[in-house]
Amino acid sequence: MEEAAGSIPARSIPANKPVRFSPHGTYSLRSPVGIKEWLIPQDKVFFDLFDRMAALVVLASYRLVDLVDDFSDVKNKVHQIEQMEHDGDRITHEIYEQLNRTFITPLEPEEISKLASALDDVLDYIDGTAQKMLNYGIDATDTHMNELAKLVQLSVVELEEAVKSIRSIKEPRLIEERCIEVNRLENLADDVLAHAINEIFRTNDPIAIIKFKDIYEHLEIATDKCEDAANVLSDIAIRHS
Repeated sequence: MEEAAGSIPARSIPANKPVRFSPHGTYSLRSPVGIKEWLIPQDKVFFDLFDRMAALVVLASYRLVDLVDDFSDVKNKVHQIEQMEHDGDRITHEIYEQLNRTFITPLEPEEISKLASALDDVLDYIDGTAQKMLNYGIDATDTHMNELAKLVQLSVVELEEAVKSIRSIKEPRLIEERCIEVNRLENLADDVLAHAINEIFRTNDPIAIIKFKDIYEHLEIATDKCEDAANVLSDIAIRHS
């Protein structure tokens, strides 16, 4: 049987060696762990980590809105968001470490991996947008950036509520409603982006066009990443209801 490109051939993995999940989508052999860690369900650990991650993403979104609303003390505000992104990386790493030493998990391992990656992507794009505003040296933000940043903020607030609800999925409909709202907000972001690009191309400064277009698009991608996270949460709600 032909092996998929980039995969680990099944014959090369010893039967007594479990496979390790990686945040980069790759796999390696994980170190043996105690039988107690493998057999005791780690429900609380994973849900606590997801709650922390979701809360951090929400906080970063508020910092982004503050940056766009009041474009002063930019370097310090961007640094604060950058530190949150580093904190998010640490939480994501902890989720993967827990996943690699836990045999019985509250959700499917692939679901835990996808949700951790999706939330981390949202935080990455919030930080990336702030970094672009600083590094491009723009003098001021505009109404389009303001609208997009607030759509990101509204989206992650919905995500946080959905993440809290997966701890005990009694009402999957409530999670689904949050996810539908995130999808609606992403569609609004598409419209704002289209209007913003149309307007910026009516100006005569090519350098400003390049800078602003890139920032607009980065903000819109952040809402795309929110939608990706919402889709993961929706799948979890359906599968475990």
